Amino acid sequence: MSGWEADPAVVALGGGHGLYATLTAVRRLTRRITAVVTVADDGGSSGRLRAELGMLPPGDLRMALAALAEDADGIWTTTVQHRFGGSGALAGHSLGNLLLAGLTDILGDPVAALDEVGRLLRITGRVLPMSPIPLDIEAEVSGLEADPRVGRCVRGQVAVATTPGKVRRVRLIPSDPPAGPAAVSAIEHADVVVLGPGSWFTSVIPHVLVPGLRDALVRTRARKVLVLNLAAEPGETAGFSAERHLHVLSQHAPGFAVDDVLVDSASVPEGRQREHVSRAAEQLRARVTFCDVAEPGTDRHHPGKLAAALDQLIRSPRSQLAGLRVERQHSAADVHSVADERSGSVGKERVSWR
Repeated sequence: MSGWEADPAVVALGGGHGLYATLTAVRRLTRRITAVVTVADDGGSSGRLRAELGMLPPGDLRMALAALAEDADGIWTTTVQHRFGGSGALAGHSLGNLLLAGLTDILGDPVAALDEVGRLLRITGRVLPMSPIPLDIEAEVSGLEADPRVGRCVRGQVAVATTPGKVRRVRLIPSDPPAGPAAVSAIEHADVVVLGPGSWFTSVIPHVLVPGLRDALVRTRARKVLVLNLAAEPGETAGFSAERHLHVLSQHAPGFAVDDVLVDSASVPEGRQREHVSRAAEQLRARVTFCDVAEPGTDRHHPGKLAAALDQLIRSPRSQLAGLRVERQHSAADVHSVADERSGSVGKERVSWR
């Protein structure tokens, strides 16, 4: 497949801090970005507004808008992210959440509200909900009873994310939710789709449980990249290996395939563990790339390193990847030089993104 002008259309799926990291990286590579965001949050300010107004939980949507804002430290971005303190009715609410609530009430359309705030922040791209209705997550959890073989249903994103038990499986309520039409269209017309990182059961897997989104992910000709978390999260994925993350995704979406799995090289030692990860990726018909993408001393992805890794990965022709397992190591200097070069040259060079 031939290349095309730089500035490919990239769709990033997820929620919370994981999606924030992806968007912060991808915006260094292109201006044509669509964030498709989970809408199952039931905690904090988002949960309160959802319960009181029946609206989509705005927190993850607000974070995606902030990640794509023209000036991350500008007054409007800071204001949208501002959270009220004290003990009154506004305590704990983010101003951006309230702004989205008010605009949704006035315009009668959450997507129109997101577009308005996007114009205010002069964002790069667009932010969309994965479904036009708020969703709930229910999980089958073991280890909460005296008999470890006995499972219990746990409902709600916060409860699932913080359970002391072991999450076996999750489902959405309703079980057959509609997909956001604009989100479906963005996936179908994308050049690249990035799924993850993020809370695996509550921010990543839900996207393949919405039938319309999953069908679009199957139909799209986009290059699909799965970005693994740097470490297991306390609660929902405690004790999970990188290999296990891939297995549970395959179990929730049989037959679902991606082109590439991007794994931080320091999170999986060389040798047998990497072989296990590569075999697990075969269930998704994907090849694995191991690369340094971590912020030193943290469990967060470094935006520059992730941008450089995605850039080099996606520019590799698909035909050269089939059946291969490639391990790449990049120095910090290499990563920053690639990211800086790309951020300053979008729209000036031709690249092959497929």
